[in-house]
Amino acid sequence: MGEKSPPESEPMIRAIAMPADANPSGDIFGGWLMSQMDLAGANAASRRSCGRCVTVAVDGMVFHEPVFIGDEVSLYCTVIRVGRTSMTIRVEAWRRSRTSDIRNKVTEALFTYVAVDENRKPRPVDSSVRDEK
Repeated sequence: MGEKSPPESEPMIRAIAMPADANPSGDIFGGWLMSQMDLAGANAASRRSCGRCVTVAVDGMVFHEPVFIGDEVSLYCTVIRVGRTSMTIRVEAWRRSRTSDIRNKVTEALFTYVAVDENRKPRPVDSSVRDEK
């Protein structure tokens, strides 16, 4: 894992893990966490491409530690690569307990999005927007 504190940037999304998102033992489903990460990454991709995007791949997801009911989950996004129609975005998920200020990275992954037009066909990413690093 390596990193001791979350990125300096503002999170793209913050969410509270709720009982409906957990298994009978109180651990949050990995699928719920992945969907939150996809929402955050898609938001970053849509902003970067100035329009609609679709998820085409997720790479390198490893769950480092569990998320529990009531935890605040913060999702941070970094645009890694911009191609003609696609973007790769690193999404990091950090948790904070309701009773602590300590934040821990729970997972990260690389999400690939393709910019699409109104007919859901790939379209060029707006090249007038500066790359974020």
